[in-house]
Amino acid sequence: MKNTISGLLEINKVSTSKIDQVDFDNLNFGSVFTDHMFVCDYKNGAWQTPKIVPYGPLTLDPSARVFHYGQAVFEGMKAYKDDHGDTYLFRPDENFKRINKSSERLAIPEFPEDYFFEGLNTLLKLEDAWIKPGVGNSLYIRPFVIATQASVSASEANEYKFMIICSPAQSYYSGDVSVLVAEKFSRSASGGFGYAKAAGNYAGQFYPTKLAKDQGYQQIIWTDSNAHEYVEEAGTMNVFFRINDTLLTAPISDRILDGVTRKSLIALAEKQGIKVEVRPIKVSEIVEAVKNGSLKEIFGAGTAAVVSPVKAFGYKGEHYELEKQDNSYASHFKSALMDIQYNKAEDSFGWRYKI
Repeated sequence: MKNTISGLLEINKVSTSKIDQVDFDNLNFGSVFTDHMFVCDYKNGAWQTPKIVPYGPLTLDPSARVFHYGQAVFEGMKAYKDDHGDTYLFRPDENFKRINKSSERLAIPEFPEDYFFEGLNTLLKLEDAWIKPGVGNSLYIRPFVIATQASVSASEANEYKFMIICSPAQSYYSGDVSVLVAEKFSRSASGGFGYAKAAGNYAGQFYPTKLAKDQGYQQIIWTDSNAHEYVEEAGTMNVFFRINDTLLTAPISDRILDGVTRKSLIALAEKQGIKVEVRPIKVSEIVEAVKNGSLKEIFGAGTAAVVSPVKAFGYKGEHYELEKQDNSYASHFKSALMDIQYNKAEDSFGWRYKI
């Protein structure tokens, strides 16, 4: 069934939905996908007519440059359904700006704003039944761009594919995690593209993270690439430290992702009168704080996990356990943020975007 919305978007719907085959009570994150996907190709110097088509495999030439030179960027978003059946996104303008910022760094052409939001709105309306109500349930949304030009010449491509796929989700992490502070490996370096959500940034994390898991840790706290003296991020998340009643996080840079959840937590904390310091944080400061009892909490912040508490960390062969806090900042901020996302609280910031 094909039709065009506002002369901008071509739609080809599935004849039969596969939703009845899905056990929504037992979802593995990112492994089940909805009926449709958004696709738009770039060629001859312009983005072509965007389409929504049935979810399915792609056909790409073996020499497509994404396979050889890694021109690929992505975003992570979520759609939430409130108790009235209305669907909301959380700050999608930030995701749109960031995917284009990431694209620019990898010499990928900027994607048009009207294509992005028309496609996103239409796709989510088509997949409405996949967005389940209830706190913890959501639809994870993955916009991404890949270089599709068939050529192994080592230069930027002149053909690309922009896509959006969706996956029903529950909580990303279960329970608190233990992290290992990096002493050798780096996630990114100054002058590089650590601030971009580029596929290669994540591929480079897998091996160090595997080594950390072999030692009993679930994630890594990344440190600066020069001397491994300053903390930067935690796994695939921004990281916060609570020392006494002050919240600390590293400033964004060309090494650190400008996380949407990160900036939202900072805004929430400041509005609630909680002291926030955005500054370089030495590993030695965190070690000293855990030894003298002033380090109360560590938690990661990101779209998939929202807020992920850290129960322990390892550094230079030592293992440090954190005392569980009553009325923790992590649980408080997670609840406050999710109340906004699920339309259970006033959104004084204007972050909710209704579909």
